[in-house]
Amino acid sequence: MMDHYYSSKPSSESHRETIEVNLSGRKFSFVTDAGVFSKKRVDLGSEVLATTAAHTAFPEGNLLDVGCGYGPIGLYLAKAFPNRQVEMVDINERAILLAKENAKLNATENTEIYASNLFEQVENHQFAGIISNPPIRAGKKVVHQILEEAYDYLRPEGKLLIVIQKKQGAPSAQKKMEAIFGNVNRVALEKGYWVLASTKESKE
Repeated sequence: MMDHYYSSKPSSESHRETIEVNLSGRKFSFVTDAGVFSKKRVDLGSEVLATTAAHTAFPEGNLLDVGCGYGPIGLYLAKAFPNRQVEMVDINERAILLAKENAKLNATENTEIYASNLFEQVENHQFAGIISNPPIRAGKKVVHQILEEAYDYLRPEGKLLIVIQKKQGAPSAQKKMEAIFGNVNRVALEKGYWVLASTKESKE
């Protein structure tokens, strides 16, 4: 069976390395490894999503990074929002170990990092924001499952932000978010990457 970064237990032989990254003026060191997403560098989609989310007016509450990988988005947001707790989940157990290591490496304490297949182990249903660079290679069904289930894990006025390339299904995701939330906006666009945002509207 082919080894994917969305496998719970990657079978590829470990080959750890440390990369130095500057994300919109914030410097990070990340330990990466074989069997995790974008191990050589932080991909452009993650960078665009992280910086867009950092300038988003979320309501009061915690944030959730779904499919956190080795941690670049969640740790960037933990630095950007030091008074919020950032929960970070991924199905990939190797990625979770790396994310925990990277939280310590970058002196980031306002995080909670744990293994979960999408939302399965997530207990909080009142997040101010859910952020995801979804695993495109896992297929459209998985991507749309994230969009559907996110609604039930957001507080009223909470926001879902995702990044997806136009050629990899951004228009389809946009329609899906509109159907689920009743609203969707493209809040960033860079080199084919769309950042889409929906708000869970309060029910009066």
